[in-house]
Amino acid sequence: MDSKKIRLVIADDHTIFRDGLRRLLELEEDFEVVGEAADGAEAVAMVQRHQPSILLLDLAMPKMPGLEALRELSQRHSSTRSILLTAAIERRQVIEALQIGARGVVMKDSATQLLLKAIRTVVSGLYWVGREPVTDMMMYLREQSILQAPSKARSSFGLTRRETEILGTIVAGLSNKEIAQKYSLSEDTVKHHLTNIFDKVGVSSRLELALFAINNRLIES
Repeated sequence: MDSKKIRLVIADDHTIFRDGLRRLLELEEDFEVVGEAADGAEAVAMVQRHQPSILLLDLAMPKMPGLEALRELSQRHSSTRSILLTAAIERRQVIEALQIGARGVVMKDSATQLLLKAIRTVVSGLYWVGREPVTDMMMYLREQSILQAPSKARSSFGLTRRETEILGTIVAGLSNKEIAQKYSLSEDTVKHHLTNIFDKVGVSSRLELALFAINNRLIES
């Protein structure tokens, strides 16, 4: 096995699409398709078996839809980076997918070269959404915050006013030191607030928290 190869698993319930995509990917010298799956449950099993660099995952599949498969892989702490490859997706689903572990979203009607670029971008450690890389996830989240329509009442999840203020600074990308300076707090106090916020909303990282805040409209746009 060539350790320099980008190893991929394709998960899609349409055999003709999988076959065509596999042929396209294997034309690239640095790509190797190591498995195919026809449903979400099989995709999870393939990832566990082959530990690929990339999982190309369809959103709508039988047995276990793409988002559910993403959740399962996240719970298993898989190191594979998942890219949703879908014919249609809503903005809220993009945010949800990123929140539960997706590293990219690419439409099926995209040009082949765009998909190849998206794969290599995600392998390099960045995100990819739509037709371009996302080099600053926090900036992307702020943009999504503005675009999200306030169509339903927001739940506070028991957050205090100060915790809500700090949550906004996390989405804005501020460090603990910058938050402390902004609100004239010690860094230890900021850490204490963040621990409380993590516990109340059930997340474990700053990026996950920012995604959760956008998805649940916990900050003003």
